[in-house]
Amino acid sequence: MRKIVLFAATAALLITTCFMVSAQRRQVILDKVVAIVGGSSILYSEVSEYAEALVMQQRQMGYTSDRDPMHEALESLLEQKLLYNQALLDSVEINSGEVSQRIEEYLQSVIDEAGGIQAVETREHMPIFNYRELLRARYEEQAYAQAMQGNIVGGVTIVPGEVERYYRRIDKDSLPMIGEQYVYAQITRFPESMQEAKQRTKERLLDMRERIITGQTKFSTLARMYSVDGSALYGGEMQPAPSSMYVRPFAEALEKLKPGQVSEIVETEFGFHIIELIDKKGELYHCRHILLRPTYTRDELIQPAHKLDSLARLIRLDSISFEEAALRFSDDATSKMNGGIVSNHDILARQGVYDGARLTATRFLKEDFGLEGGKALEDYNALMRLKVGEVSDSFQTVDFNGNQMSKIVKLVEIVPSHVASLEDDYIRLEEMALNDKRERVFREWLNRKIESMYVYIDPEFRDWNFVNRNWIK
Repeated sequence: MRKIVLFAATAALLITTCFMVSAQRRQVILDKVVAIVGGSSILYSEVSEYAEALVMQQRQMGYTSDRDPMHEALESLLEQKLLYNQALLDSVEINSGEVSQRIEEYLQSVIDEAGGIQAVETREHMPIFNYRELLRARYEEQAYAQAMQGNIVGGVTIVPGEVERYYRRIDKDSLPMIGEQYVYAQITRFPESMQEAKQRTKERLLDMRERIITGQTKFSTLARMYSVDGSALYGGEMQPAPSSMYVRPFAEALEKLKPGQVSEIVETEFGFHIIELIDKKGELYHCRHILLRPTYTRDELIQPAHKLDSLARLIRLDSISFEEAALRFSDDATSKMNGGIVSNHDILARQGVYDGARLTATRFLKEDFGLEGGKALEDYNALMRLKVGEVSDSFQTVDFNGNQMSKIVKLVEIVPSHVASLEDDYIRLEEMALNDKRERVFREWLNRKIESMYVYIDPEFRDWNFVNRNWIK
C-alpha cells in the first residue's frame, strides 16, 4: 500500500523474536546495570541474550564478525535505547495492533515449544501475564526505535552526481561483483471474465460493509478473516500516516471520512477496498481497511493459458515474432510497447521513486526473483528451463499487485557475472550509494543525540570495543 520504502533498520533492530527473552535465563549478574540511556537501563543479562541472538543471526547469514559479540551487542542496545527515548520525546507513533499481534504470535510459539503455559511459567519463573508484559515492553521499544530511525533517514535522497562520486571513491579492488543476470520478455493475459470477477468482488465487499454498518460484525474481525492485505493480521489496521502516503483513490476516500465512518468501495491498482477511519491527529490518518482482489474459477484461469500456449507455438514456428505478439496480445501496458522486455518499471512506480529511463533496469539477478518487491519466482522457474531465444509454455502467476494471470516468457540474454561498473550497473550502485548516505546521515544524527542525551556506561564496561567512541563521555 505505501508508496515509499524506508531505509532498513540497523542490526540492533533486525534481531527481534530470538532476543525477546532467553530460553535459559542466566543465574549470574541478572540485575547488573551496564548502562543507562535517557530513562532506559541496559542489564548485563540483556547484553548477553542479545549477543547470543547476534551470533545466531550471523551464522544464518554466513557472516562472522571480528568484534566480540558482547561488545557489539552492547553498542547495538545503546543505539536502540537512544532511538527509543528520542521517539518518545518526538511523540513518534507505532502500530499498536501490529505489536500486539507479534507478541501473541511469539508467545504462542513459546507455549507450544514448552508444552503448555505452566511449563513456560516454571521456566521463566513468572506468571504468563507478567511474561507477556515483559515481551510487550521489549517489542514496543524496538518498534519505537525502528520508527524513529525511519523518520531520520526516510527522506534521504540521492542525485546522479552523488552516485558517480561514490563510485569514483571506491577502491577498485573493493567494487562488488554483480552476479549472473537475466534479460527476458513476457506476454501476459488476464482472464476474459475479469469484469465479472470484479463485480463478484464488489458484491462481497458490499455485504461486508452492510454487516459492519448494522453492527452485525466488527470491521477488524472481517479484515482478519477475509482481507488479502498484510494488515489483515492486525485487523486491517495501518500505521498512522499522511494521506499522501497512499495511492490517490485510497487517499481521496480516506480524506472524506470522519472517525468511525466506513467508506464506499474504493478501487485501486491493488484491488477493491473498504476503509474505516479510526482517528485523525493533525495530518496523520489512522485507519484500517479490507482489501479483496478478483478471484476466478479453474476454467476461467485455464482459458488465457490455452490462448498463450497457441501463441507460443506460432512464435516457435516463426509465424509471428515475440515482439509483434507482445504488442498485439499482451495485457502488460509497459512491456508490450518494448517488445515484451521486462523492466523494473512496476517496482519503481509502486515505490513512488520512478525517475524516467535513468532508473529503468532490464537485468535481473537470481535474488531479484521471489522476494517481496521483486519479480515473481514463477518467472525464474520458467526461465531456468530455457536456452537463450527460447519461449516457455504458459504458466500461472500474479502481477505486482496480486492479480491472477497467465504468462509466457522468452529468455533474451544471460549477462555473465562481472565487476560493477557505472555504465552497466547504475541502479545497483545507486542503491549502494543511497544506503551509504543514509548511514552517514544516521551516524551524524546519532552523534548529536549522544551529546545531548544522558548516557552513562558503568566503568567496568567503558574499555569495551565501541565503533563510536562518543558513547564514552
